[in-house]
Amino acid sequence: MPARPICCRWQYYHVVFTLPAPIADIAYQNKAVVYGLLFDMAAEVLQTIAADPKHLGARIAATLVLHTWGSALTHHPHVHGIVPGGGLSADGKTWVACRPGFFLPVRVLSRLFRRRFLEELLRLHQAGKLQFFGEHAALAHAQAFKAWLVPLRRCEWVVYAKRPFAGPQAVLAYLSRYTHRVAISNSRLLALDQRGVTFRWKDYRVKDAAKGKTRHKAMTLAPEEFMRRFLLHVLPGGLHRIRHYGLLANGSRKQALARVRELLMPSAQGQAPLMAADVGDVAAAATSPKAPPFVCHHCGQPLTILLTLARGQAIRAPPPCAGGP
Repeated sequence: MPARPICCRWQYYHVVFTLPAPIADIAYQNKAVVYGLLFDMAAEVLQTIAADPKHLGARIAATLVLHTWGSALTHHPHVHGIVPGGGLSADGKTWVACRPGFFLPVRVLSRLFRRRFLEELLRLHQAGKLQFFGEHAALAHAQAFKAWLVPLRRCEWVVYAKRPFAGPQAVLAYLSRYTHRVAISNSRLLALDQRGVTFRWKDYRVKDAAKGKTRHKAMTLAPEEFMRRFLLHVLPGGLHRIRHYGLLANGSRKQALARVRELLMPSAQGQAPLMAADVGDVAAAATSPKAPPFVCHHCGQPLTILLTLARGQAIRAPPPCAGGP
C-alpha cells in the first residue's frame, strides 16, 4: 500500500463513544470500574483501527474526556475523543496523514467497540468486580448476566464522528469549555421559585427547526429531583476524567512529540511546529480559568468571594450595631 503524503496542515477529529442505556444503568452502580473500561476500550479501538494498514496504518494520539450527563441532567455516560488527523508509521520514520475530511470509518469503530467492551465487561463479572443492586440484583448470577448481554450484542452502539475542529484554537476553546465543567453551568439556570428549579436544556430529537420547533427548551424540576439528577454525576474520588493515549501517553509523550515535530517541520526552518500532537499541552493549558468562577445572573458581573466557610466551622454572627444592646 503506497504511503499517504505527509501534510503539515491537518485537522483534529472529534469522535464520541456512547454506552447503551442498559449498560449505563450498570455503570451507575459500578462507576469506577465501568467508566475506566469505557476509557480503555475507546482508546484501544481507536488505536487498533488506526494501526490497521487498510485504514490508516499509523500510531496515533488521543485525548479522551468523560461526560456522564445528557442535556436534561440524565445519566448518559460517554467519552469525547480529540484525535489528530494522522500518526507515526509503524517504523517511526514517516508521518502518515489521513484523507482530508475523513479519519476512520465509524461503523468499523462501533462494531469493534461493542465486541471488545462486552468481552471485558463479562471478564469483570467473572472476576467478581461488578456489583448489582435493586432491580439489577439478579444479574449477579453468571447465567442471568450472560442472558442479559445477548441483546446488547445485536443492537447498534453509537460511535459518532463529528466534523473536524477548525484548527488548534478551536480545540483549545473546546477543552476550556468542557473538560472541567459540571453537569450544568450557571448560565443554564433560569429560575428558582415555589415551582422548583427551571433550567434550559437542548432536545436533540428535534431535527427541523425551520418548522417552528426549537431544540432549546425550559424544564422545571422539584428541588429534590434536580439535586438527585445533579448528584448522578458525582465521580468516585481519584477518577481522572481526562486521559491521554498513544503518542500522548505520559510514559513516552516527550520522545514521541519530538519525533513527530522532526517529521512535520523540516529542521532547516529552525522552529517548532504548531501540531496536532500538542493536544496534551493544549489540555493542560485549558485547565487555567479564563473566566470568573461566579457571575451574577442578573447583571453578568463577576462576584467577589469575601469569606469561605470550612465544613463544620461555626458561622459568626454580625457585629452589634453601635448603641445597640
